[in-house]
Amino acid sequence: MEQRRSDKHGPRLDEEQKHETEGMVRGGGTTHAEEWKEPEAMPAPGEEPQRSYPPGHEPGTPSGITQQGVDMRSDLAKWLSDAQWPASKDDLVQHAESAGAPDQVMDMARALPDRRYANVADVAKALGLGIEQRRW
Repeated sequence: MEQRRSDKHGPRLDEEQKHETEGMVRGGGTTHAEEWKEPEAMPAPGEEPQRSYPPGHEPGTPSGITQQGVDMRSDLAKWLSDAQWPASKDDLVQHAESAGAPDQVMDMARALPDRRYANVADVAKALGLGIEQRRW
């Protein structure tokens, strides 16, 4: 039986590639020796994926703030985080306008009390969006 060889590679590279793909061709499972490279099993239809999180790092809304507050703070951070801090209300309105911020962010910036703000968290606090409690 004649062996098929590639015209693009030499015999040594062809043998290496043959060895690397042998597990896939034979259907014997994964060809990776490292466990971290193996894909995770998919959950069955209708089944929630199993995830484990370290204590204190579970996903969800932090205590002291609502999901709506989290979303609004996220929008503020997206459009205002690269402003020059500390910033006045007028600075933040101007920055949001020049960045092309959506109407909701513009409305929040215009609703701010007229003072200087240290960062986005200070802006969120002034808007009454809530402050998450630190976990210890």
